[in-house]
Amino acid sequence: MKKSLRRTLDKLEPTFSSGGKYEKFYSLYEMVDTLLFSPPNRTSAAPHVRDALDLKRVMGYVWMATFPIMFMACYNTGYQANTAMASMGIAELDTWRGTVMNLIGYSPDSFFSNFFHGLMYFVPIYMVTFIAGGIAEVVFSMVRGHEVNEGFFVTSILYTLTLPPTTPLWMVVLGIWFGIILGKEVFGGTGKNFVNPALAGRAFLYFAYPAYMSGDAVWVAVDGYTGATALSSAAADGLAGIAASGITWWDSFLGFVPGSIGETSTLAILLGGSFLLFAKIANWRIVAGVMIGMVGMSLVFNMVGLFGDTGPMLDMPWYWHLTLGGFAFGMMFMATDPVTAAHTNLGRWYFGILVGVMTVMIRVINPAFPEGIMLAILFANIFSPLIDHFVVQSNIKRRKQRTVMGVVS
Repeated sequence: MKKSLRRTLDKLEPTFSSGGKYEKFYSLYEMVDTLLFSPPNRTSAAPHVRDALDLKRVMGYVWMATFPIMFMACYNTGYQANTAMASMGIAELDTWRGTVMNLIGYSPDSFFSNFFHGLMYFVPIYMVTFIAGGIAEVVFSMVRGHEVNEGFFVTSILYTLTLPPTTPLWMVVLGIWFGIILGKEVFGGTGKNFVNPALAGRAFLYFAYPAYMSGDAVWVAVDGYTGATALSSAAADGLAGIAASGITWWDSFLGFVPGSIGETSTLAILLGGSFLLFAKIANWRIVAGVMIGMVGMSLVFNMVGLFGDTGPMLDMPWYWHLTLGGFAFGMMFMATDPVTAAHTNLGRWYFGILVGVMTVMIRVINPAFPEGIMLAILFANIFSPLIDHFVVQSNIKRRKQRTVMGVVS
């Protein structure tokens, strides 16, 4: 089967190559070929460096790292929906989801009911994201005569996991098109974008459709049910608001709380993120910097609160910031994007600290935007080239001084 498929692709290649009948569609042929088989191109001489970990494997590893998050996302989304239905006395859904779920049931105590109900929310959003974003990627690749890059494979899943589960599908399309086209392709494609495409798409929806996408402020499980998330409760009334909602820290850490699809379970996020750190795809300096910045700024605001200043989130301990909203997801999967983050080792520390500090500042000082991690990362993305510039110039200056001292001595 494998050899037969390889022969078929080899036979078709001349018709898609330069001068062939379907030359303009070479990007599609190359996409299928490299998806099924390893690329044949290899470096053979200096100064090129050969490594078994190519771009395709890097993107595959990131996608694999989201498995625990996707699993927990499906379960918790269904759990929240089933719990909402039970509280409202709704026995069945008269929607397309009900066609499947009416056969399984809606018990919040049933693992299969929770998981498959959540799957009914997750799969449509992911499929629409993948198809709509894939079309944009293929069109730009065909126009430019470039290969279809594997980067979209990661962008699609990260974007999906940042959305509330009931995001309208037409809105999903607009967001991923904005992220892919204006966040990446207009700057030259993968490797040349200066902001994270998935985050750019999410931010576009956040500001363009706030009634729908204050997604970490309101979560709609079923028609007629509205529930505040832990983050929105904290933004309104601080720790007292969280306590009034009945949410414990362990609930928010494990992920049994309302919120965007993949941002609720800090445990699942840390598991997936740990794999990225182990594989050295995510840089540990950025993650450590984000934690240091978040903890440090949280302690500063906690001290300010001790002197009598008031504010709903001034007294919020750092460990609550860790589990609220999308902080953990942003720290492990968004801030560590190797393209849009700083590239120097010292710059990565500064970049991460800036993200952590800005996140807490936005959450505490401007509770109208409680999900500060999204804005903080986009802000840091813009400044990452400048951070690297100053780090490099500092190194050059220090080396020049050493050279001068060596000549003098």
